[in-house]
Amino acid sequence: MRFLLRPGWIALIVAVIGFAAAAFTLLAPWQFGREAQRDAQQRAIDAASVTAPVPLADLVPPGDSVTSDDEWRQVTVTGTFEPDGEGLVRLRVVDGQPAVEVLTPFRTDDGRLVVVNRGSVTAASGATVPDYPAPPAGPVTLTARLRLDETDPQGRAAIETDGHRQLYAADSRTLATATGLRLEPGFLQLADGQPGVLRPLDVAPTAGGGAPFTNFSYALQWLTFGVIALVALGYFVRLELLQRRGTDRRTERAALRRALAGEDEGNR
Repeated sequence: MRFLLRPGWIALIVAVIGFAAAAFTLLAPWQFGREAQRDAQQRAIDAASVTAPVPLADLVPPGDSVTSDDEWRQVTVTGTFEPDGEGLVRLRVVDGQPAVEVLTPFRTDDGRLVVVNRGSVTAASGATVPDYPAPPAGPVTLTARLRLDETDPQGRAAIETDGHRQLYAADSRTLATATGLRLEPGFLQLADGQPGVLRPLDVAPTAGGGAPFTNFSYALQWLTFGVIALVALGYFVRLELLQRRGTDRRTERAALRRALAGEDEGNR
């Protein structure tokens, strides 16, 4: 077994054990955690879907913020759209096509300013802004789902392109900074049939949007890969041992033949 102390074998053993450890302690638990989050989100959506909409002020009083317990709940608001403060969430993909999401401030009858996500619009490319209908003028009543703000991992500010204010995440805080409006945290996601809605955003995140594998399946795959790596390492070690034993035996047989041949010559 001294061959295992050679640099090449040491590097292989360290790499395999490191990969297996990462698969067992990091990658698989990460996917299990994402599956648990997905299940919790789906339960929240299901519960919200069978709960009757309530006025926004009843669920989130003025001055309060949307919480994770409130997300996906359906609320009603009455007021008017303020398209001058509109922003577009760029670099979205819908059904494999570039798209933007339209965020429009909405002033409620009680004076609150909230952001309404009116849905998405398909774009010719990620660098272009498509034409889309303006929101209705005058008072309207909306039924929408409460959503928490998204966060741009890079913390990028809004930009102005082609005469449009563009953001990198559906984030009321970024839009408030760009417009100077006192927008409340979170946003309202419109459903199909609501005034001003474009292409409604999907609600249910089940099974990764129809993907053939769930996070649970990916977690099992990482566990399997870790086991395969360890088994493969054991196989190669065993193969090396068998080859070395075979070489040793052939050497012994050759030495024995030479010894026997020497005895034969001596007897002559």
